[in-house]
Amino acid sequence: MNTLLKPVLCVVTSNDVKGSTGIPTGFWLSELTHVLDQLEKTGLQYELASVKGGEPPIDKDSLDMSDSVNEHYFNDEKFQQKLKNTIKIDDADASRYSAIFFAGGHGTMWDFADSEGIQRVTKEIYENGGVVSAVCHGPAALVNVTLSDDTYLVDGKKLAAFTNDEEAEVQATDIVPFLLETALADHGALHHAASNWAKNVIADGRLITGQNPASAGGVGEELAKQLTNSNK
Repeated sequence: MNTLLKPVLCVVTSNDVKGSTGIPTGFWLSELTHVLDQLEKTGLQYELASVKGGEPPIDKDSLDMSDSVNEHYFNDEKFQQKLKNTIKIDDADASRYSAIFFAGGHGTMWDFADSEGIQRVTKEIYENGGVVSAVCHGPAALVNVTLSDDTYLVDGKKLAAFTNDEEAEVQATDIVPFLLETALADHGALHHAASNWAKNVIADGRLITGQNPASAGGVGEELAKQLTNSNK
């Protein structure tokens, strides 16, 4: 365990339904577990947070136990305890963390972008020299984050996120409250899309993002690499 580095704050949605449709949602399990796997392989610690705190909803469609990483964490008592008792993001002390990571899942589209707690903690971690990272719909957290100079964090930054084409393929274009790729670009992000469902991880300085579930492990790998290199 790397006790010299502060832990990574990993944030998931508290939203369990897709808007007015009544369709259940939550966070996407592998987009959290595959990142945690990379962090723990490198000896890094993590803490879990959500928008409302307490136990967050998992998207049932993501409970794939043929995925050995999912199975490991789902059956891990330490992980389950952390998951049942996530920190409320409004209460998080940014100075305690080396980085922040936002997992995806459609639920994020209803509670990440407008969370003042997310905006504050992300800004403080980034301006303290920490790393900001997100995968799939997780970059919804970054849409409205502004820095002390009133510019958007994503302005002029290369990044990846769930694409408009992927949203269309899962037939959610008319369900989500906004299109993530479009919203990020509207605030100056330089969005780089790969083909649907292909692994796509982009690091632009201390901002690390991935396009979809296939990109989660790569985001975790890059995050762990940056943190361990910064500690040498």
